Amino acid sequence: MAVLDQMSTHVFDDSTMKAALPPSVYNRFKDCVRSGAPTPEEDQQIIADAVFNWAKDLGAVGFAHWFFPMRGGSGATGGALGALKQDTFVDLDWSSSEGNKPFGATFPAERIFVGETDGSSFPNGGLRATHTAAAFTTWDRTSPMFVCDNILRIPCAFVTQKGDAIDEKTILLRSGDAVNREGMRLLKNISQDEGATCIHSYLGWEQEFFVVSADLYQARPDLVNCGRTLLGALPTRNQQGDLNYFAPVPASVDTLLGNIRAEMLKMGCSMCVAHNEVAPGQHEMSPIFCVANASADYNVLFMEVAQREAGKLGLAVLFHEKPFAGINGNGKHCNWSIGTDTGKNFFYPGKSDSDRELFVTGVACLAAGLADHNELIRCAVASAGNDHRLGAQEAPPAIMSLYPGPGFEEHVDAIIGGAPLLGYKAEKQLADLRTRSAMPVPTNIEDRNRTAPFPFCGNRFEFRAVGSSQNCAFPVAMCNTIMAAGMSKLSGLIEGGLSHRDAVAKMLATARPVIFTGNGYAQEWQVEAQKRGLPNLRTTPVAAPAFNSAKNKELFSALNILSEAETDSRVEVMLEAYNTALTIEANTLMNMVNTGILPACAKDLASYAAAPSLAGDRATCYNSIKTETAKLATLLASIPSGLEEEAQYLCEVVKPQMLAVRSFADQAEGLMEKELYPFPTYQEIVYSHH
Repeated sequence: MAVLDQMSTHVFDDSTMKAALPPSVYNRFKDCVRSGAPTPEEDQQIIADAVFNWAKDLGAVGFAHWFFPMRGGSGATGGALGALKQDTFVDLDWSSSEGNKPFGATFPAERIFVGETDGSSFPNGGLRATHTAAAFTTWDRTSPMFVCDNILRIPCAFVTQKGDAIDEKTILLRSGDAVNREGMRLLKNISQDEGATCIHSYLGWEQEFFVVSADLYQARPDLVNCGRTLLGALPTRNQQGDLNYFAPVPASVDTLLGNIRAEMLKMGCSMCVAHNEVAPGQHEMSPIFCVANASADYNVLFMEVAQREAGKLGLAVLFHEKPFAGINGNGKHCNWSIGTDTGKNFFYPGKSDSDRELFVTGVACLAAGLADHNELIRCAVASAGNDHRLGAQEAPPAIMSLYPGPGFEEHVDAIIGGAPLLGYKAEKQLADLRTRSAMPVPTNIEDRNRTAPFPFCGNRFEFRAVGSSQNCAFPVAMCNTIMAAGMSKLSGLIEGGLSHRDAVAKMLATARPVIFTGNGYAQEWQVEAQKRGLPNLRTTPVAAPAFNSAKNKELFSALNILSEAETDSRVEVMLEAYNTALTIEANTLMNMVNTGILPACAKDLASYAAAPSLAGDRATCYNSIKTETAKLATLLASIPSGLEEEAQYLCEVVKPQMLAVRSFADQAEGLMEKELYPFPTYQEIVYSHH
């Protein structure tokens, strides 16, 4: 069957559900989802039977609750993947009087809605312990089930015995509820869209990744253990000629991308874009947007499918933010928006005065939320892997600013100065090619700014700072959080007596420092941002402790997104993940040097015994590798106790020493006989499969 003929055949989406259920059950289910009420017990078995019959017809032999632990992830393979335990569609016949009861194919209702597993073996930030280990999964009724590898997967939230979130999904769902509550409250206060009954957050992700030979991947202990290379000199030709960007996809990779697309389309994800990225061996795929929690689930599924399909072709996929030093790394741009169930988009200027007014209001809320809780957005993308990418002239800086466009920036200043909310000319321009062969091109409302962490893109904002190995759920949850905070703030001002215009003007005046439309890569911005009072949390050890400040705890509590204990647990998990990643990297580097690089250096140096004058600086370089590696070992033996102290030490002391070791090891790569170098080189890795 053709790929396009199999689209959505393996997903129990809304149309499939509607066809499979009695109308009354379907309508009650939808009403419960809208209100948050439990699905009635009598309907649960009807739904389970319908799902069972549908999945069985597709060849499914079992089911799994699919959930998303706070693994943190460092970019190493599997860090952001979901967790699941497969159960077969069988159960005992409990009506039998036999002691050895027969079993048959069935799907009891309770198994679709609730599961139980161990919570203490997953990262939980102290919310679970060995003797209090219970944790539960429950179906996210707004993310569709699907059949993958003959197993029905049920997207789930994952919580403790007391309902504490120990996953990525639950916080995203709660933040979506906050956006809905505060958004509906705001619409009422500004007399907009009376027909709306709810507000959704939407996400469209752009996933970047490298594709390499599986054999070469396995021959690099650093790629296997860490997801990135800890050693390796740049090839003479890498990306400086801009030869790879949007070039024809190599045949083996083209096959891989086609297989990924076919699998994702079948399971209900609208994969629509695939192309080469800037760096050699780097590629990107992306779907059309959908509701944020389902979209985040699909991104995790994409990473799993990509790795699985690559293995079938003798390839490997790298999702680390910086697999190769000196070559562009991977990001995961999250195109995020807020809209009503009637089709109103808070971030689309529209054609009517009410649309334009809502747009100005929406941007004001986002700016206010980002200004008041700037560090939340920075913490949303804090990881050991992403620290290599942010601020590296390929990704936004660690300073979180908002880019609404120069034209809108002028309008902001006008509103602050007393102008009405209307007046922003959200009109597309025409770029005249000055040739009769092609028509004039309608351009965007505002120019693109790839140096900004949060640029406006016509009908959405693009969170460009998200790391490629991350689960989208946490970054999008923080976007929802600051948006809900901004909407709540605006509603409070209006309910306190200010007019809509004056309330927006007041918020924009306070948030004005966070709006920046210049070059985020420029050193001048670092200085200007400091003058504006914007945080510059350059590394994860600096950023993470800002997450559970008293101000943020108060916000999370007010919006019912995280409790104090849950907020503290996130910081602990972030720091644990960072410390684990850095420790694994340092030990892997020492192992590679001691068992591979130094023996190769000795063999290379011995080959010059008969002609020592030709050896040049080899002895000095090779001895420096040994000396610097010994220093690294000494530093690792002196790691202080305490999560924050350990993270700072690894970042400020151990990490620079790793770079010192690397500098001499990479120098040695360019000196020693080619056949002696013990690991696949950058040139071999990024070009071998082309």
